Amino acid sequence: MKKYIVVDDEVLERLVEGKRIEGSLYRDKWTGVITFNAYNRKKRSRAKDRLVKKLPWGWVKESVQRIKVYGSFPKNVGNTAVVMGLMDDNHRSAKNAMIERELIEFC
Repeated sequence: MKKYIVVDDEVLERLVEGKRIEGSLYRDKWTGVITFNAYNRKKRSRAKDRLVKKLPWGWVKESVQRIKVYGSFPKNVGNTAVVMGLMDDNHRSAKNAMIERELIEFC
């Protein structure tokens, strides 16, 4: 049994390119022809985060709504007290980077 499906030219071009197409397949109630309707999805676009400063154990970045601080410390540095001291140093460096950014932008 062969069934024919009505597909737009744009959808056919994307299929030939090897791309996946999301959509709905249905039988038209007036003509009885099986039809494929591709979803018109838009890519989400957002502004990339701006790097404020690279820290020894991470970074400080700025997005539209947030200030992001990241820190990752190796376990072989020492015991918990040493790692906590590194965390404090990293956080202090992040605060200083924010102060420097304010001074550069608003002076």
